[in-house]
Amino acid sequence: MESNRAEMIALQALGWLAANDDLWPTFLGSTGAAAEDVRDRAADPAFLASVLEFLTMNDEWVVAFCDTANIAYDTPLRARYALPGAEKVEWT
Repeated sequence: MESNRAEMIALQALGWLAANDDLWPTFLGSTGAAAEDVRDRAADPAFLASVLEFLTMNDEWVVAFCDTANIAYDTPLRARYALPGAEKVEWT
């Protein structure tokens, strides 16, 4: 997946999270972002990666987001791998 497409999916996920009254405070707490800063940070690929990292922690969230966005269930994880910080880790 190209990074531009991955960023678009992450922005969709960010909007979905912001509209979810139960998850939004949890997301902000886990990322350390303030609600006021989200708009400025939304252009940062590393921040967008954190959005997808958070979303993909829970299968129910992934399913709910994907159903809302009308995308395949593996799309958020594929998008996460296309953004910074998901490079292949070598354990040797």
